[in-house]
Amino acid sequence: MAEEAAQEQRSPDPTRSVRCIVKLGGAAITNKGELESINENNLRSACAQLRQAMSESNSDGAPEKVLGMDWSRKRGDSADPAVDAEWITGMAGLGLETNFIVVHGAGSFGHFQASRSGVHKGGLHSTLVKAGFVATRISVTSLNQEIVRALARGIQNSLLCPLLCAVGPSIVITRLPVGTSDEKNHGTAYSFAEGIPSVGMSPFACGWTTKQRKLASSNTSQIIQSLHAGFVPVLHGDAVLDELLDCTILSGDVIIRHLAQLLSPKYVVFLTDVHGVYDRPPTEPDAVLLREIEVDEDGRWSIVKPVLLQGNNNKGVEISVASHDTTGGMETKILEAAVIARLGIDVYITKAGTDHSLRALKGDVSTDTEDWLGTVIRSSR
Repeated sequence: MAEEAAQEQRSPDPTRSVRCIVKLGGAAITNKGELESINENNLRSACAQLRQAMSESNSDGAPEKVLGMDWSRKRGDSADPAVDAEWITGMAGLGLETNFIVVHGAGSFGHFQASRSGVHKGGLHSTLVKAGFVATRISVTSLNQEIVRALARGIQNSLLCPLLCAVGPSIVITRLPVGTSDEKNHGTAYSFAEGIPSVGMSPFACGWTTKQRKLASSNTSQIIQSLHAGFVPVLHGDAVLDELLDCTILSGDVIIRHLAQLLSPKYVVFLTDVHGVYDRPPTEPDAVLLREIEVDEDGRWSIVKPVLLQGNNNKGVEISVASHDTTGGMETKILEAAVIARLGIDVYITKAGTDHSLRALKGDVSTDTEDWLGTVIRSSR
């Protein structure tokens, strides 16, 4: 049903192709052991690397001026935002290739509320489920807003120089290349403002629905129009209405699969809290990273690298799912990645906040060498 809908929908401007769809894994950008707690280091790094991947110019080490786009005043800010409208009007452009889509998981946001109330099982006649539906959406949409703000403005680093901290949420920031240090002002200067024109979009509010937990309808016109206007849509896993169950949870991984079917990106990236897919839970001492997996036309997949595991299929891979995870965890991720790979779109799964994640976001991945840590899932054709 969802596949038929994807075939019927067409972008109004085929020249505006999508370069990459990125999944920010909930386990990577939140502290899953702490309720509604963001992993600020990983989120900051992911935002900075996304900007690098989108940048139309090659960095020569010179400071870069960034236009911050979060003009709201957050609690604790010492001053109102300083917006230099005249300077902004005179800008030639943002210097970014914004044909990216970001989808994020919930992590420590939403899963607790959904699992405690049984939202994923349905049944809105139950007061508990109805209340849990509202609570789940409050939680996941609050995380979505924080991620949009991080992309638009960046998360202020506690080590930033006193000069920048003193001026409040300044809109025009001089930004050093990622990872460099501003020794003169005694602080790390990266990621104060990423300046990515991001817009949050909730599947529930956009009219996405399911039928027996399978995607039934998905109005993507707003996503497509936003892309064509130069925005980066930021979606998330969400509580949605279900035609038979009343309600359920729509996973961000399912959203990515559907968007990949519809928009045919050049590649898809999953950023997680581990380096990729392993032959068993990665916490086990003998776990082996699966570097390359091929998927055939029938959806069967086999391990290509490492060579020692060649010939093994999905039956030989152990998968663990956290007890509070209502979306299927890594199992859903692999299954949806396999569907995307069958379309001829390479899928890269790697650890957020590493050199390997930056290369994946740039599409600079090769399985011919051993210097990239991650899993590539691709078609066997």
